[in-house]
Formats: sequence, structure tokens, C-alpha cells
Amino acid sequence: MTPRILETASDWRASDIADEEGWTLRLSAADVAEIDAALAHAKAKGSDLLDVTKVDFPLPLLAGKLARLEDDLINGRGFCRIAGLPVERYSDDDASLIYWGIGMHLGKPWPQNKHGHLLGDVTDQGKSGADPTSRGNEIGGVAFPYHSDGSDLVGLMCLRKAKSGGISTVANAVAIHNELVRTRPDLAALLYEPQPYDYRGEQPEGGQPFYFVPVFTEHGGRLFVRYIRPYIESSQRHADAPRLSAKAREAFDLVDAMCADPAFNVYMDLEPGDMQFVNNYHVLHARTAYEDWPERNRKRHLKRLWLETAQLTDRPERFRNFSSHWSKNRTKSELKMDA
Repeated sequence: MTPRILETASDWRASDIADEEGWTLRLSAADVAEIDAALAHAKAKGSDLLDVTKVDFPLPLLAGKLARLEDDLINGRGFCRIAGLPVERYSDDDASLIYWGIGMHLGKPWPQNKHGHLLGDVTDQGKSGADPTSRGNEIGGVAFPYHSDGSDLVGLMCLRKAKSGGISTVANAVAIHNELVRTRPDLAALLYEPQPYDYRGEQPEGGQPFYFVPVFTEHGGRLFVRYIRPYIESSQRHADAPRLSAKAREAFDLVDAMCADPAFNVYMDLEPGDMQFVNNYHVLHARTAYEDWPERNRKRHLKRLWLETAQLTDRPERFRNFSSHWSKNRTKSELKMDA
């Protein structure tokens, strides 16, 4: 196939979005009052966070702001920050319910792993990146490379920051795609070919331990990106997975270099209570290395949502929230870090 320039409305450079207020929704006192009322309403409905729907978390005026934000995530810049929630006023459970309720206004929950976690914990869980079955949300301290997650939108809410480091950063995959089409169409075309991904031990029972998905997919005039290089590289531990070519690694190296180029990325230091939402198909995300606090109740801790947005009515098959072994359970991560 011959790759072509796509979705220029979402093709930004860092200089275009230098003003962070342009991608930050700062909650007003009235917004926080609405959130507090919605929290009380949701808690009165029942004790299980997973049963709370958009209707159960009513946000009469803030809902309009969130709808505009959702549109911009899919059709515009592709990322945002929500700031100004006084998270110190809430327990971790109440803060998580607030985050869940706001998330339900942006989409439907999507399972994040074989356990069916719809709300996840991102904190040091003692796993090593050298463990081929570890997942990113379980690994502490080390930097993460730019990657996408397995849903339309990924959201993070900061409960507590690290002692130092752990800065979130995003890179514009649309701009990177379009620049490759202009300057290295051979590598762009290669990235439209299916690449092997390691299931990292979370494949269906008796199923193949790897699967295939291209880095770039064009569908209905839109660009869909899936890029998790560590999972591509770890597919090579399986003898029957196709071997990666030197040219494929050249393409991955160039994508990585472009993600690290300040022209294509933006850093944001999430404060406690801040929420970040990212369009996984247009924006890759990463984090810097960090030093954590020694006390468990001070450790860096974020909550994570994967969401299916109503803004997308058509997706390639591989990008659909289809029923799988991951969706057999409907659970949430139960880590307690504030005690």
C-alpha cells in the first residue's frame, strides 16, 4: 500500500500547544461542588464502584465541558489534563469513585488485563521489566518508553506523586506518521504491515502466546496507531513468532527517536488530583524514571481507566472492544496504599 497524509487537524507540534492552559480543564468551585454532589449521589446508590453509571454520577454543567473534551480527544489534539480537584479532601476510595464517575462521562470501561480490571492501579507492585509476564502498571521506578494502550482512551488520575521524577509525557503519533509518509515512505509502509506482539502470559487458555497488529492502520479516513515496542520485542522469546527484520527495527528506532524529539512531545507533571486522558490512536505516552518515597502510604500511585468512546462509531476489527477472555470477569484492582 502507499501511505498517505491523514488527519491533519490532529497533526500538532509542541510549539502549537506550548500554552498548557489550552489543554487543561481547570475545575471551578462550581465544578467541584457538582462533583461532591455526584459523589454523595453515587454512594447513596450502592457500595460497588463498578455499578456506578454516567446517570448515577450526575454532572449537570460539568458534563458539557467533558463532552467538548471528549470531542477534542478524538477529533483534535488527542490529550488533555483535568486539574483542580482537591484530592486531599477525599479518601482513596472516594477519589477513585470521583475518577470513575468522570470517566463514565467520557466512555464505557474496557478491561485492562486477564483479570478483567476495569479500574487499575499504577504503582510499584514489585514487578521487574525483565519479567516477560509483567505489565507496565506493575513496574516502579524505571522510565517507560512511548507506547499506546489497548483501548480508545486511556486515563490516569494521580493520587500521590513520586519523591522525584515520574513525569508524564505525550507524543503526537499523527504528526510522526505524517512526517514518515513525507520523508521515509518506505518505513511508513512497513509499519502498516502486521507486527508480532507478546501476550505476556495473558493469552486465551491454549491459545497462541502472541498476536499480530500493525503500528499504523488507516480505516475510514482515520489513523489508528498501536505501538508497544517492548511487547513487539518480547514476542521474539517465542520460537514460532516471526523474526523482526533489520528494517523493522530501523522503523521502530526512528519512531522512538521522533517521540523523544521535543518538537513532537509535551511533558506534564501531574499533581495529586490531576487527571490525564489520551487518545491511544493519535497520541503515545511515556513517563520518566522516578525515585519513590520509602513509606507505602506516600508511594507514587495513580488510578487507570481504559475507555470506549462514543465519538468513534467505526473502528478496525482489531481496535474494537470485543468480548474476550479478558472481559469474562468484571473487577477492579483492590490495592490499598493509603493505610
